[in-house]
Amino acid sequence: MDKIEKNLLEQIADLHDVPQGAYNIRTNGSLSGRATTENIDIVTKTDKPGIDIIIKPGTKNESVHIPVLLSQTGLQDLVYNDFYIGENADVTIIAGCGIHNGGDSESRHDGIHSFHLAAGARLKYVEKHYGEGDGNGKNVMNPTTIIELDEGSYMEMETTQIKGVDSTQRDTTARIAQGATLIVREKIMTHGQQFAGTDFTVDMNGEGCSANVMSRSVAKGESEQVFRSRINGNARCNGHTECDAIIMDHAKVSAIPELTANHLDAALIHEAAIGKIAGEQLIKLMTLGLTEQEAEEQIVSGFLK
Repeated sequence: MDKIEKNLLEQIADLHDVPQGAYNIRTNGSLSGRATTENIDIVTKTDKPGIDIIIKPGTKNESVHIPVLLSQTGLQDLVYNDFYIGENADVTIIAGCGIHNGGDSESRHDGIHSFHLAAGARLKYVEKHYGEGDGNGKNVMNPTTIIELDEGSYMEMETTQIKGVDSTQRDTTARIAQGATLIVREKIMTHGQQFAGTDFTVDMNGEGCSANVMSRSVAKGESEQVFRSRINGNARCNGHTECDAIIMDHAKVSAIPELTANHLDAALIHEAAIGKIAGEQLIKLMTLGLTEQEAEEQIVSGFLK
């Protein structure tokens, strides 16, 4: 792993070297490292690019790292990853993609991730996207996430994109069974001419299930963001979607929440707020000795935490 790839790995997974435990590292479209454990197996697909991650029932306190690194300019990478979380397992999966583009051609990674959580399983899924490079080529990432939550399962999903991605379309669909819970926290920052689109569709099919989809974003320069969320209450359930955005400079932000209650006891709520940084916030920080730019950076950093 060279210096560029090590930096990408640190940015998307907070790792300085190969991790302990189970991991699968994909570099420039090929497998560059893998380890499994007694409870976690990783198998290369034979019909299409990608892997199957199989976690045994009852597995506790283990993690899986599956970073993707692109340092080859112009590479178009596509993977299909399936995650099978066994009954009553409780694990963490850390994913993400880092692109270094030093040329004039577009570098792109599309990841289709499907999660299958068995009854009583618990999963924390962390995904970071990061781009860099001194060339004119664009960094493009289009993640697709498909979630199936069986009875009583729980999934917490944290996605972050705060630098260097010129274009992204992030699509997530989820089907939630009886007593299951889905929590999604999304953080996005765009600048320049960048575009970020987010599209959530959640079908709440089981009695007593719940979903909470939250997005926080900052749009700078002439960038554009579009947030769409659809929550369908098909049983007695509790659903909530929230989008908070700070808009700066000449950026554009659209928030399009949609709720559909198909059951008398479906309790659904949506919230959306888009606005600029309040003047009194800037003034307060500037009285402490910060410049206006430093004050803006502090506010944005705190907002995206």
